Amino acid sequence: ALLLPSPGNRWINNRLSTIQLWFTHLITKQLMTPLNKAGHKWALLLTSLILMLLSINLLGLLPYTFTPTTQLSMNMALALPLWLATLLTGLRNQPSASLGHLLPEGTPTPLIPALIMIETTSLLIRPLALGVRLTANLTAGHLLIQLISTATIALLPMMP
Repeated sequence: ALLLPSPGNRWINNRLSTIQLWFTHLITKQLMTPLNKAGHKWALLLTSLILMLLSINLLGLLPYTFTPTTQLSMNMALALPLWLATLLTGLRNQPSASLGHLLPEGTPTPLIPALIMIETTSLLIRPLALGVRLTANLTAGHLLIQLISTATIALLPMMP
């Protein structure tokens, strides 16, 4: 419902659709302001991804619900295609700048082959490392909320 096109003249706006449209516009404006006009073609994808993740994580805070983003498979399923898209877009649009990140400036000549291998390995492992970190942080956050709420409920009857 959040991704429907903006209402035209023949649609009757209600409060829910007005709030949804305002919220989507706010996120898109905040997300796309630093980018140039060529980067705005990613607006729908990134805004819908943010709204989906926000909805899933907020629903996961309800009692007796499961948060899918605490699973590594969900995070990797989102991370790998987006990482690959940004990598391939960078290689297509600016190949020399993208490949230039594999070799820092001022590297001694004997270290160049080893450093290129290390940087390439680091680039390829990055989505896995970030996915594992994200999963661990989300799991720890939800576990902490669960423990605090359980302790509060258990200690509440003891309060005078």
